[in-house]
Amino acid sequence: PALREVVAFGAFDRAGALALAAALERSSEHPLARAIVSAAEQEKLTVAEARDFAALTGRGVRAHVGDRDAALGNLALMDELGVGVDAAARARAEALRGEGATVMFLAADGALAALVAVADRIKPTTPEAIHRLHAAGLRIVMLTGDHATTAQAVAKTLGIDAVHAEVSPANKAAVIVALKTEGRRVAMAGDGINDAPALAAADVGIAMGSGTDIAMESAQVTLVKGELTAILRARALSRATVRNIRQNLFFAFVYNSIGIPVAAGVLYPFFGVLLSPALAAAAMSLSSVSVVSNALRLRKLALPS
Repeated sequence: PALREVVAFGAFDRAGALALAAALERSSEHPLARAIVSAAEQEKLTVAEARDFAALTGRGVRAHVGDRDAALGNLALMDELGVGVDAAARARAEALRGEGATVMFLAADGALAALVAVADRIKPTTPEAIHRLHAAGLRIVMLTGDHATTAQAVAKTLGIDAVHAEVSPANKAAVIVALKTEGRRVAMAGDGINDAPALAAADVGIAMGSGTDIAMESAQVTLVKGELTAILRARALSRATVRNIRQNLFFAFVYNSIGIPVAAGVLYPFFGVLLSPALAAAAMSLSSVSVVSNALRLRKLALPS
């Protein structure tokens, strides 16, 4: 994500509003927070220390910065704090959302100070990854805490099948559970603290290596570079691994089905054939070699780029 725009109100100018927002977000691990702090650093703004910081799940953050009681979050947080947001500010926020930006409201001492718009830049590899996942027969669903307008704009660009917007971390997990109840097998990819419950609820949790530690702890798979194309490679590798396991089980059953009866002397009454300990050891070694050799073929597997 990157800072798109700061729209200041009242006594605040753009630089002051951005510095205040960065002070609030410096204690947060959210990717959008890092985008705001990074923008303030790039503009060499003086960012004060925040006291009594509180992360309000699904709503935003609040703290004391200097002598100000400040908050940054969504409209629900503004309503909760009694901060008035007039029609002009709401219209500007909606226009920014229509451009695919996430809009946060900055309040200082109970009054609206600014709109802070941050946009998730779509990685160049993402449209192709979505297309290839569709081609593989997968249905793509977006779960996001962002406003519905922002989510729909991004979904339309990428051709995503379904969108659940303005959902809390618990509701993300609930959507996963509902899909599983329908009989679907669900893989969930996410990178933030808010994604952790859904990652744990999915059949396969896929964490982005560029995300938070708790997301990676909750998932079974971590994509080191945080790109969706890696899901294609992980899927191809996992399917090949399962196929390899089945082949190895087949080899093991064949060897044991032949070797054990012969070693037990089944053929001796008819043909006088016994399996010497040396041959039995060689056969077992050959079984292990064949299984290991077959498994090593995965190293040469051609994975999607």
